[in-house]
Amino acid sequence: MYAVIKTGGKQYRISEGDEVKFEKLEGAIGDTVTFDEVLLTSDGENIALGQPYLENSKVIGRITRHGKNKKIVVLKYKRRKGYHRKKGHRQHFSLVRIESIEG
Repeated sequence: MYAVIKTGGKQYRISEGDEVKFEKLEGAIGDTVTFDEVLLTSDGENIALGQPYLENSKVIGRITRHGKNKKIVVLKYKRRKGYHRKKGHRQHFSLVRIESIEG
């Protein structure tokens, strides 16, 4: 069984037991997280598609880790003017183990 959920402005295809890296979620390590914005579920034969979300469907996961992604370098440059600017950014993430898909 798998589901497609929406969180942090992105869509993820997940199954039970998966460990997925999401945008930073509120909560401590070990806390349970519920995703209510389920777009699609499938059990292998039947597919349920929401318009836009499925009612009475939710995905339950547990936060296993918080961290930062690799650094992204942002560079501005003007040729022949001696102007350049370099910045770095590291996005926070939460690693979540999917425990169950309901609905």
